[in-house]
Amino acid sequence: MNIKTLILIIINSLIALVIALLSFSSYKQFSNVLNDRILLQLNSIKTLKQNQIEHLLKSEWERFEASELYSENIDTSVLKIPDSILNRNGIYDFTAYHTTKKTTIGFISNSERGRMIKVFDYNKIKQILLERTGMGDSGESYLVGNDFRMRSQSRFYPNKTPYTISVKTKGVINAFKGINGRGVFEDYRGIEVYSVYSLIAVGNLKMVILSEIDVDEVTLPLKELKQRLLGITLGIFLLGVMLSLFLTRIITNPIKNMQKSLRIMAQGDYNQTNEFIKNSKEIKEMFDALANLKASLQGAVKFSDDIGKMNLHTDFKPKSSNDLLGKSLLAMRDKLIEFRNKEENTRILSKRMLVNGMEDERRRLSRELHDGVGPYLTSLKHYIENRVKNEEKKAEMKKIVDETISEIRLMSNALMPASIDDFGIGVTLTNFIERLKKSTTVTIEYEDLTLENSNITNHQAINLFRITQELINNSLKHADAKNIRITLSEFDEFVSLFYFDDGIGFDITTVKLGLGIINIKERVEICNGTITINATPGNTTFEIELPIEL
Repeated sequence: MNIKTLILIIINSLIALVIALLSFSSYKQFSNVLNDRILLQLNSIKTLKQNQIEHLLKSEWERFEASELYSENIDTSVLKIPDSILNRNGIYDFTAYHTTKKTTIGFISNSERGRMIKVFDYNKIKQILLERTGMGDSGESYLVGNDFRMRSQSRFYPNKTPYTISVKTKGVINAFKGINGRGVFEDYRGIEVYSVYSLIAVGNLKMVILSEIDVDEVTLPLKELKQRLLGITLGIFLLGVMLSLFLTRIITNPIKNMQKSLRIMAQGDYNQTNEFIKNSKEIKEMFDALANLKASLQGAVKFSDDIGKMNLHTDFKPKSSNDLLGKSLLAMRDKLIEFRNKEENTRILSKRMLVNGMEDERRRLSRELHDGVGPYLTSLKHYIENRVKNEEKKAEMKKIVDETISEIRLMSNALMPASIDDFGIGVTLTNFIERLKKSTTVTIEYEDLTLENSNITNHQAINLFRITQELINNSLKHADAKNIRITLSEFDEFVSLFYFDDGIGFDITTVKLGLGIINIKERVEICNGTITINATPGNTTFEIELPIEL
């Protein structure tokens, strides 16, 4: 297939597709507008007639109740009304009790003066329903009782008694469910109609009023529009074919010139006219531009692939100030970097809040033990000293109380050393390590190089204390160390914690979470610090630096 045929097929296919889409969308839009207009018009007619009927029934009922003349204008030979209805006041549909099933609506009133029954003049409702202004040739409005039988004369079956016509359509069913609506569905004749419906409820009377018009009558203009659109589509398509033939010639001629030029050059003939060379030059520039575009896109694709792998520091430069794709990719990378930073900050903040919450709870428990349980035990000790007479029991009880007080102090200090708030991290670690030396054979050396007026915050002090606790605990329980050296140094811009033990070391890549390394790293992270770990046997070191928070 040559390029000319291919271009003709593509252009004409696009023309046909565009024309078809425009025609279809126009037809569909017109159809939707027409449907909406018809349903709105029918709804207006239905609402008007419903309001007229409801007003008529209510006004007639009010006159009936106000009447002082108590009499019955019913023929009991043709209208058999059960006592269950006769004993209740209201407006009723008597059609089902009429011997010939003639549509009958009546009023019943029971009072001290007696019973009054009146048959409503149905011709008044009939006149309202027969008003067909704006309903076309096939439109009609009618009533349906709660037994799904018609209560007004059908204009399509004028010789039938309305009661004999069953109307169990979608609209009637919905209306009796309390749903007022509209739609397109089959009516009682089995013919598609536009229908609007609602429930008339006055007193004890419940009927559905419907206003409908045949779909065939409404869609007649649509059929005419469809024929017109087909004619217009065919005309535009023929015009498009003619234009495409003309445009194809314009597009393919430069390519043919290039083909001819290549053939001549392949034969060794370079004597070409200026016009011929000009055409060849334009084609060459076109392919050069295409090659540049290809190279630019290859760079953009590679950069996109790096971004997809979250290599956000990959170098990339737009081809020019007009390279919108390159600028967009750079902007996307910057947004991803910003998002990653925000996500990291949010993660660190969440960890910090969690750790602070734990420390606050430990501080509270420590205070409860120290300030709550401690005084009670001290009071108990004084009581024993002053009230217990048996010296042997007194000594034994004082020993138990002293041991309990000592244990409480140890627990309180382990939860939150009070010296952190009063004297800072340097003194707290000194006291902690001095107490620890008494309970272990491991040699522990601690050097406090913090400043006299320390800038270490309480938040950093607590985390440094917990980190040191965790490191010493790991060395004593898991490392089988003999010697531990700890140095805490404070400088102008950062505080440094150096930790050494001569234990068996560990593999940092496979260390279990139970060794507490993850907890140490997280505490360093929430303090915006850095940590360097060397875990070789005999020389395990932790170097931790936290920035001074000004």
